[in-house]
Amino acid sequence: MSSEILVNITPQETRVAVMEQGVVQELHIERTSSSGIVGNIYNGQVTRVLPGMQSAFVDIGLDRAAFLHLADIWRVRQSEDADKPIERLLHEGKSILVQVIKDSIGTKGARLSTQVSIAGRMLVYLPQESHIGISQRIEDEIERKLLREKLKHLLPLGEKGGFIIRTMAEAASEHELRTDIGYLHKLWHDIQEKSSTAMPALLYQDLNLSHRVLRDFVNDDTARILVDSRETFQRMVAFAQDYMGNVTERIDHYAGERPLFDLYGVEDEIEKSLARRVNLKSGGYLIIDQTEALTTVDVNTGGFIGVRSFDDTIFKTNLEAAQVIARQLRLRNLGGIIIIDFIDMENGEHKNAVLSEFKKSLMKDRTRMTVNGFTALGLVEMTRKRTRESLAHILCETCPTCQGRSEVRTAQTMCYEILRELLRESRQFDAREFRILASQQVIDLFLDEESQSLAQLGDFIAKPISLQVEATYTQEQYDVILM
Repeated sequence: MSSEILVNITPQETRVAVMEQGVVQELHIERTSSSGIVGNIYNGQVTRVLPGMQSAFVDIGLDRAAFLHLADIWRVRQSEDADKPIERLLHEGKSILVQVIKDSIGTKGARLSTQVSIAGRMLVYLPQESHIGISQRIEDEIERKLLREKLKHLLPLGEKGGFIIRTMAEAASEHELRTDIGYLHKLWHDIQEKSSTAMPALLYQDLNLSHRVLRDFVNDDTARILVDSRETFQRMVAFAQDYMGNVTERIDHYAGERPLFDLYGVEDEIEKSLARRVNLKSGGYLIIDQTEALTTVDVNTGGFIGVRSFDDTIFKTNLEAAQVIARQLRLRNLGGIIIIDFIDMENGEHKNAVLSEFKKSLMKDRTRMTVNGFTALGLVEMTRKRTRESLAHILCETCPTCQGRSEVRTAQTMCYEILRELLRESRQFDAREFRILASQQVIDLFLDEESQSLAQLGDFIAKPISLQVEATYTQEQYDVILM
């Protein structure tokens, strides 16, 4: 199925949409002020070792120390160090070469590994390894064997390190593979030379999003890459000419008057991807709730009543939901633990068909994941590797009114809370008058339904009470002023 890649550039951010048959399948956003650091390699310094957690904090020059777990230390994978605790491998002040494997997310610092991997277009270079691995997406055993032998034949004598053959290498020529090998070896030699510098120091920075598009997203099915910035278009063409000549002719500059993302309906799709509710064509809908610990997806039939039976209605809704959920995971970049509550199905064949359709729909995803079958409670549990912030975390912030609860206390609740506060204040302070500062909704309620309650309290404390609207206050904000 042919696809198009749209690249929207502004000085503040780069946005990429992957389209199939006019429908947005993936969204990627990278902001100049907070671009991701996954893949970056640093000369770091251990600042603290935590034996109880078998982990360490490492200063890599960021505002927050990064986190290194024992399992992510490459030497531990070697037999002589396999049983050693972290306090025998690391100490405070030690210089250490590390690579970021997970961005800082929420309150957690970036996660590190001492096992370095550098991605090229066809290959991933593993300078500390010696084996040749092959992408699991290349399933044909004969093809896997041929690729492994071809790569071994091309490796320069005396050069150490292992490789992972990426899916894009399936149709690669020897020249393309040799070019990738040379590019990756040069990068690693440059990193080693820089590693003698003072710490902490950035030794290698992964490509920016517009270049990663060419390296990671483009494949034989990509018909066109459309870029709305002439300067970025020229840089992408130059990069393609150096590393992937067959892609160059597919990169086009968009110079139309109408914004590129408006023309293709991407702006509307971004707006929908931030909503909690996702409507299905059948009339059913999904409710997607994202928390720091996990994401839940609830499937509902809504207004879909089917044509034959209730079981048939449920089955068809779940089948459609399986496809839509897979797409929403990509669009929203949801990661970590994901729990999906499909509508309960009694029929075992229906369950198997829905799970099969879900796994098939997930095959388009570039991110590593695991999917378990239905649990005893009828839930599908899965994990999706989380390396960068989700779309909602990039574009949104916690609501200052509800603090992420998705609910606010009612105006009536706030009235009663204010009355209790007035009573406390009157017992503590001998004020001439008390003034309530609150939102319009709360003040309106005091003037109408709760006017009697306010008058009763005024009589009880024997002090006048005045009201003042504060237009900037949320429904949950108020102050009691002593006059």
